[in-house]
Amino acid sequence: MTAIKNLHHAAYRCRDSEETRRFYEDFLGLPLIDAFVIQKTKTGRGVNVLHTFFAMADGACLAFFEEPDVAFDFKPQRDFDLHVALEVSRATLLEMLDKGKAAGMETRGISDHGFIESIYFRDPNGYVVELAAPKEGTGASASADHDRARAVLEAWQSDKHLG
Repeated sequence: MTAIKNLHHAAYRCRDSEETRRFYEDFLGLPLIDAFVIQKTKTGRGVNVLHTFFAMADGACLAFFEEPDVAFDFKPQRDFDLHVALEVSRATLLEMLDKGKAAGMETRGISDHGFIESIYFRDPNGYVVELAAPKEGTGASASADHDRARAVLEAWQSDKHLG
């Protein structure tokens, strides 16, 4: 068993902290719970960074760094390249689907992945945010999931070198 307990936070760069706050707090409903300025790294390098944290119900956070003095290549990400998936109920999934469309924002889905249904938004930084609702009656034991996942991975590794 792993000693890692759970996700504390995942952190990303952002273009503008207020624009990011409007999406994550006002639209998604994740409260801004902390923000602090970083002016010096632990190695002594001077920086000008704002670090913000948005909390989920389980206590984990999505965090962002705004560093206006350092270039970063913000671009719309493809789902397969970079996205974050947040668990919601099916009722919330449907509410957020309507809310995104009503706000005129890029809203995709509902995608049925077998064990979850998902919708997708793009945040102001170009990141894809997936809202995922687990489907009733899905799920298996951790050991069965592990064995199936390992078999799929092994087949992938074998097959990708054949082509």
